[in-house]
Amino acid sequence: MTIDIYAADEQHEFDIDLERWIALAQGALSDEGVRGLAEVSLIFSDEPTIAALNKQFMGKDGPTDVLSFPIDNEPEPSGRVPDAGGSGPGEPPALEIPQLVGDIVICPSVAAQNAIEHECTFDDEVALLVVHGVLHLLGWDHMVDEEAERMEARERELLSRHYRKIQS
Repeated sequence: MTIDIYAADEQHEFDIDLERWIALAQGALSDEGVRGLAEVSLIFSDEPTIAALNKQFMGKDGPTDVLSFPIDNEPEPSGRVPDAGGSGPGEPPALEIPQLVGDIVICPSVAAQNAIEHECTFDDEVALLVVHGVLHLLGWDHMVDEEAERMEARERELLSRHYRKIQS
């Protein structure tokens, strides 16, 4: 059973090590209890793209650093559903269907601006955004101070466990 991360770099301003960020997202998802077959999309976009998504889905103008789009799982129907294509006499059992966790969109150019503000490296900021996005997919939020503190503590735990800084 695996957690599949489908990653894409759809911007051209920054070099993105997709494998590194895939591994970080997989580690965070696993630590957060995602088991079995699961799928997440991790997309690195340019400012116009994330600004359009921010306006469409959040009602906010301008680019942002990260957006998460969880896919809410609907409960499985109980009983026999004739059109569901369930196994019948003589049919092999159905294959396990992956859990679609959701999509994370990160804007590297906004991450670079954040890194300057936060006095950290670009990679440190991207790592934080990957973990932050994963937690949002799984229902974590930071709308009130107590939730924000818990989420930030969990981010630090996941980063210390799965993110390895390259020392110069």
